[in-house]
Amino acid sequence: MKYYIIAGEASGDLHGSNLMRGLLAHAPSCEIRFWGGDRMAAVGGTLVRDYRDNAVMGLVEVIGRLGSILRNLRFCKKDILGWKPDAVILIDYPGFNLKIARFAHEHGFKVFYYIPPKVWARGEGRIRLLKKYVDRTFIIFPFEVPYFEAKGVSAVYNGNPLVDNIAATPSVHITREEFLRSHSLTDDGRELIALLAGSRKMEVDYLLPRLVRTAAILKERTGSRFRFLLAAAPSIDRSYYDRYLHGNPDIDIIYGDTYGVLSHSAAAAISSGTASLEAAVIGTPQVVCYGMNPITYAIARMVVRLDTISLANMILGRHIFRELLQGDCTPEHIAGELLRMTDDTAYRSRMISDYDDMRAMLGEKDSARRTAADIERLIKEK
Repeated sequence: MKYYIIAGEASGDLHGSNLMRGLLAHAPSCEIRFWGGDRMAAVGGTLVRDYRDNAVMGLVEVIGRLGSILRNLRFCKKDILGWKPDAVILIDYPGFNLKIARFAHEHGFKVFYYIPPKVWARGEGRIRLLKKYVDRTFIIFPFEVPYFEAKGVSAVYNGNPLVDNIAATPSVHITREEFLRSHSLTDDGRELIALLAGSRKMEVDYLLPRLVRTAAILKERTGSRFRFLLAAAPSIDRSYYDRYLHGNPDIDIIYGDTYGVLSHSAAAAISSGTASLEAAVIGTPQVVCYGMNPITYAIARMVVRLDTISLANMILGRHIFRELLQGDCTPEHIAGELLRMTDDTAYRSRMISDYDDMRAMLGEKDSARRTAADIERLIKEK
């Protein structure tokens, strides 16, 4: 069996690695060719393109990279035709992947979409494309089940793979002292605050200066009470972070262990995205902080139909934690929310209790393996 998998960002690389393990568990001799990153490459197969060379978001930013995107599309189509996989598996990344879905379908390839576009937020017109060009869609959020059923999309919910990822991470099961020692850090007793500035440079450019100022505000208010751990994205070099940190002694950079950072921190300031859901599954009180190019943000406000941007809030159907967006995303507001989460016992306990309710809705473990088994079965049935 031959699988061609396309993931276009850090979260897709994570989910793709889990799916690949599931596919290999069912058929160890299967061949996998993929667009992804280090996580997928660590599983095996053949890496065609690294997502870090192509990651881009926002209308204004996409226009600036249009030539590169079109070249990648042409190359991808040619590569699929030349390799002739039994199935093309698409992971999120809709602007690119929906074009590939149409191409693959029209050339007779089986097409599966693992984690489809968030059409319930915007771009509902893409539902027509899912129905027309995708053989089966696999979703990872429980609230998507009734939505896709109502739209006539053949969708399967096997649970959320983050539950398995986190449970299988050693650093979430060790002591705080052991965790710090594993990153060559000494435990000085200060409360730990996690900082997650995003997985793309444009996100870091927006949020990290605000987080650095937040750390300074908290030091002014509380002295040496807090120590900050910046969970670095694998796609961003240390030198890029250093241009904002300037050797700040209160902020330590940690690569390759976001779950450990979250697990051992009293609270977290997080750029919206998969990381926010990961914090909720782990149980770390958080505030979501997000902003972007003003033009892109203005357009997004016109087309997005949601009153929350955080997946954990969507899953539970109410606001578990605050979201500080665009103009509200200031160092003063972030600092105030971090202090509230660490000092207000009732506020903190209510958030953690809501996390418990949310986790119960995510479903059972081994979701990626069940999805892999479904894909293999559907190909054989055909």
